Amino acid sequence: MSDVPTMPSAADRNGPLEGIRTLAARLASGEMTSRELVEAALARTAATQATLNAFRWVRAEAALTEAEAADVALAARRGRPGRDGRGGWWSTPGWRPLLGVPIAIKDDTDLTGTPTAFGAMGEFPPAVRDSEMVRRLKAAGAIIIGKTNTPEFGQWPFTEGQAFGVTRNPWDLDYSPGGSSGGAAAAVAAGLVPAAIGSDGAGSVRIPAAWTHLVGIKPQRGRISSAPVREQFNGLTVYGPLTRTVADGALLLDVLSGSLPIDRARPPAPAEPFLTAAGHPPPRLRIGLSLHHPYSGMPVALDPAVRAAVERMAEILARCGHDIVPVEPPYGLLGTIFLPRSMDGIRDWAGRVPDPTLLDPRTMANARTGRMLRPFLPLTRAAEPLARLNIGRVFRRVDVILAPTTATPPPRVGELNRESNWATDQAIVAACPYTWPWNVLGWPAVNVPAGRTAAGLPVGAQLMGPANSETLLISLAAQVEDSERWHLHQPGERSAHAI
Repeated sequence: MSDVPTMPSAADRNGPLEGIRTLAARLASGEMTSRELVEAALARTAATQATLNAFRWVRAEAALTEAEAADVALAARRGRPGRDGRGGWWSTPGWRPLLGVPIAIKDDTDLTGTPTAFGAMGEFPPAVRDSEMVRRLKAAGAIIIGKTNTPEFGQWPFTEGQAFGVTRNPWDLDYSPGGSSGGAAAAVAAGLVPAAIGSDGAGSVRIPAAWTHLVGIKPQRGRISSAPVREQFNGLTVYGPLTRTVADGALLLDVLSGSLPIDRARPPAPAEPFLTAAGHPPPRLRIGLSLHHPYSGMPVALDPAVRAAVERMAEILARCGHDIVPVEPPYGLLGTIFLPRSMDGIRDWAGRVPDPTLLDPRTMANARTGRMLRPFLPLTRAAEPLARLNIGRVFRRVDVILAPTTATPPPRVGELNRESNWATDQAIVAACPYTWPWNVLGWPAVNVPAGRTAAGLPVGAQLMGPANSETLLISLAAQVEDSERWHLHQPGERSAHAI
């Protein structure tokens, strides 16, 4: 089963491997129609569903209707400029930068007319209103073709479950794309859609991005509204884009950014649009290389191939003119802040399902743990500012931290999916110990493709910054992309940077 699914080539006129900016420009010029583009995305999805299994719900009829409406709007605006001379589409009233472009979202987000099962089994009613994130996507003109698979309540860095089966990695179908935004990452990496939105509560955007050769942006907490709820998973989880290029991710972040009064966290606006940041290099930076994992209480070993990939990334950054120094953030016992909040989030979601008896036994055990730890939530909130202060001292020495995104290359399907909670936790901590601290702190991080193993499996590195540093991280990631050109590579080829 190791062969990748058959995908149209990059020369396909409907552009499965083209990004959202390129496709939006082709739609605006009249070179193609949204109906053609959406039909092609739906056809690719249908052709790979039996093997890749990226989607839980596909809204073919609604997406085609919306595409036809987009074509009418595109025809009406054709010939009008996309820029007003003062900075681009974001300062052009009424401009819809994603008009007619197909996209996917994760099955944890309310989309009118579609169930929100979050990976669980059962008969879920269709959502009656859009989440704020979906509303912003639609306002920008995007066509949401469906909702992608995720493990139950996003608990694990693999995308497998009784409700939907197994989602596989387009680089090798014997392997996992990671999780919990594994369906979203698989859909983008395989060329089913040009971009997707995932969510990241412990690395759930960055991990699958690393294992599928994508850019995955975890923004500052509150950058993208969590409405209609005040926050997700007690502030651990944020939405984030999965794309092939940094600029595409930056564009999506521009489209989605903005807080509402209901949001608990409301960060200040960035100094410049994120897409602008992707268009220029950063100043010379002092970058801290961190290879040690935060304390987890379980055995962890950094795979030599991942270490080599991250060290190669450090060399690339040095060639770009940056200073690389060893550094280790003082994480301490940060997990004592993380665990009660994550387990309480599972408790909360377990109370939303139509039939709790259908939940995975591991989920039920975690929900019970969440109920037990719930009294400690106020203490975790009180401890968070001190943790940010202590760990944030590292940014007196460096501007950005470079670290592994995962400790291992992609695992085989089923490798992390153990029978008991204890066995599963041991497996997932050994594979993915690096990302969760930034969810506790609420700070931004970006996964970038760091190369591929000798077997052709992708691995990633994460660029991590202090509060509200998305523009700096995006600018730095784009500078690396200019050197690496990772978006030109696709599943089915051998690695140009085998490690």
